[in-house]
Amino acid sequence: MSAARDAEPAVLVESVAKRFFMPSERVHTLKERALHPLRRRGGSDIVALRDVSFSVRPGEFFGIVGRNGSGKSTLLKCLGGIYAVDRGRIAVRGRMSTFIELGVGFNPDLAAADNIVINGIMLGLTPREARRRVGAVLEFAELEHFADLKLKNYSSGMQVRLAFSVMIQVDADVLLIDEVLAVGDAAFQQKCFDEFHRIRDEGRTVLFVTHDMGAIQRFCHRALLLERGRVRLIGEPDRVGDHYMELNFGRDHLAGDAPDEDYEDERFGDRSAEIVETWFEDSDGRRTDVLRQAEACRLCVRVHFRKKANPNFAVLVEDEQHRPLFVTSAADADCLPGPQPAGEELVFAVSFEALFAPGRIYVTPWLVRAGGAELMDRRPRMHSAVVMGRRVTGGLIDLPHDMAVMSVARSSSGERPA
Repeated sequence: MSAARDAEPAVLVESVAKRFFMPSERVHTLKERALHPLRRRGGSDIVALRDVSFSVRPGEFFGIVGRNGSGKSTLLKCLGGIYAVDRGRIAVRGRMSTFIELGVGFNPDLAAADNIVINGIMLGLTPREARRRVGAVLEFAELEHFADLKLKNYSSGMQVRLAFSVMIQVDADVLLIDEVLAVGDAAFQQKCFDEFHRIRDEGRTVLFVTHDMGAIQRFCHRALLLERGRVRLIGEPDRVGDHYMELNFGRDHLAGDAPDEDYEDERFGDRSAEIVETWFEDSDGRRTDVLRQAEACRLCVRVHFRKKANPNFAVLVEDEQHRPLFVTSAADADCLPGPQPAGEELVFAVSFEALFAPGRIYVTPWLVRAGGAELMDRRPRMHSAVVMGRRVTGGLIDLPHDMAVMSVARSSSGERPA
């Protein structure tokens, strides 16, 4: 990504605006229109995008998130040329492939094989090349036995598998993907994840719209948060995910521009309970910021309840590159404390062996209401410690293990058994 930073953007969006007219009265018949040709019909404009600007570097996996109605899909359709923008400009370098809406570009009265050829040509392949790739598309989608079946007889899951398979087979420079993981069984979703890893490793540019914050953090280099058609934040995926959760819970503190404070100083939630302090203890119970690799330790978090609450506690431990190393919660450990009165204080403690690779680790604790996801307090990277060890293996953790070397038994003829 370092070389790509100095290259021209793969996707450039400058001051894009898009609105739709919503009539307050509908004309249902030609007779009504003929009898009242000059009648003024009222309505109102719905602004879908307001002065949206951002750029995506070549080879970047770029996430786009936002609540329903925030303008995500409209933005992707503008990028894909389905909608014309009212103001601003969009520039895309290279061939583009889109997966924007289930069924777009498909003819339901044609067989799957014919739809593959038509879509391949629409996405820039020659007719010969499109026909040559039919087999590979059907194989990836696991639909070889349904090549001659008309698309109108496909289930929605079969259609999404086919559309995704076409998209990844055209070798596009830029891919636009909208909620591809929302449909399909678990096996196909894992297949999508595997393809995303391959596409990312190949350095192709992807714009990915989803509500799945786990997928955003797993694949994306950066992410953009849209709210009511405006860009609210562009930055690291975990930071954008935190603000997205805040918007969902109705506690929008991003009234203006993105805050300037450091990431570690931010916190989220309604603060009906507060995380007061976090610390590590060694095997003797002494506070420490240095953990010995493979030795027992304990992570402690002190919480003060400002209002009566029934809490669930969770904690994330990650490395310097924001890679998650360990996640747990009181619900997972079956140790929910039950309802707590206002003024109560508790210490949540998690004991484990520090099997992490040497280096600095960061702790993000948070509190939600038990049985739900309403956030009371979350403090990203509130505390850190250094793991000391003699071996640096290159892995994220250093699991205790045994290794053996065994000779292969030979038969009386001197040959190894088959």
